[in-house]
Amino acid sequence: MQSLTAQTSSLETVAHIIQLALTPVFLLSGIAALLNVFSTRLGRVADQVDAVSARLDAEMNPGESAYRHQLAYLRHRSRVLDAAVILGAVGGTATSGATLTLFLGAIRNSGAGLLLFCLFGAAILCTIGALGCFCYEMLLASRGLRARAQRHGG
Repeated sequence: MQSLTAQTSSLETVAHIIQLALTPVFLLSGIAALLNVFSTRLGRVADQVDAVSARLDAEMNPGESAYRHQLAYLRHRSRVLDAAVILGAVGGTATSGATLTLFLGAIRNSGAGLLLFCLFGAAILCTIGALGCFCYEMLLASRGLRARAQRHGG
């Protein structure tokens, strides 16, 4: 009877550890989805850079062209998206580190609480930063869209 109780307790402990370790994985899935959105937006900016560059190359007097200003604006958007991608990737790495710490801490039965707290905290802060960069890039994109509509009489 004692053996059955010990096995049940051990099984419950392992199940609890797995539940705890799965929590950061949900954050990791969300971060992966954000990185996909950031990547798609960066691809769209790259397509716009290609189109504007082709128009600039075809222009007769490229000195003070509006295309140069548009390229500078697109460069700024791409840098903000780069920051969002980097923060998202660091957040994902920290989340993975938190998950690994949970497993290793349970296996070693050690107090890895501070490391876990730091890694998960870093993941949350990086995710917040990535979302902030994404919001800023979205504002830049909408401002550019409104400016283009106004230039064309809309």
